[in-house]
Formats: sequence, C-alpha cells, structure tokens
Amino acid sequence: MEEQQQREKSRVVKVDSEESWNLSISQANNQGSPVFVHFSASWCVPSLAMNSYFEELAKTYQDIVFLLVDVDELKGVASKMEVKAMPTFVLMRDGAVITKIVGANPGEMKKRIDAFAHSLSTTSTLE
Repeated sequence: MEEQQQREKSRVVKVDSEESWNLSISQANNQGSPVFVHFSASWCVPSLAMNSYFEELAKTYQDIVFLLVDVDELKGVASKMEVKAMPTFVLMRDGAVITKIVGANPGEMKKRIDAFAHSLSTTSTLE
C-alpha cells in the first residue's frame, strides 16, 4: 500500500534544472500532452499550502503533465514565463500559455482546468 502511495505522489514532477524544464516541455509537446506548472518558492507559505491540492489535480487529470518549479532554483525559467508572484500556475499546450493563475485560488484552478479538460474531450470527440 505504501509503495502505491509513493507512486501516486510522483504525478507532480519537480523540475530541477533548465535542461529538465526544456526536456519536460519538449516531451509533453511531442506526446500532445498539456502541461500545468506550479511556480513556487520554499519561503512562500501560500505556495506550499497549494502543493497537496496540486497533487490532487494531478491524480484527477491523468492526461495532463504536472510540473513543480521553484523560482529561486530556476530564475531563468520563471523569468521566461513572466512569473512575478508566487504561487503562479500556468496551463500550457504545445508550448503556448493557455491560462495563467496568480495566487492560491483552488476554486479558480479547478474551474479553469475543468473547462480546459472539457475542451480537450470535445476536440478529441470531433476528430
């Protein structure tokens, strides 16, 4: 049982280098997978408070890649993605930003990811 919980927790991938960021985004793009990124900081209490909710979303939306980026460790990525406050959540597809949420707002995150997931299922049904 404990091993299963460990595996479930790995749904959110912590990005630890710019190389890892580029690889994660590239792989997701190649697989046609959307990406949801949590830009966080170890000193930011609201960011830390959102970690468990972000994990829940990752378990719910299996077709989306979930990444965690510490802005202090990856300043270049945070700057490139125009992250100016923590937490910031960015939903991307094919390398392009679909939506950005600044602040710890679980309700808004759920609403936007639901709408996005619905648009994905509608699109795949039409194809």
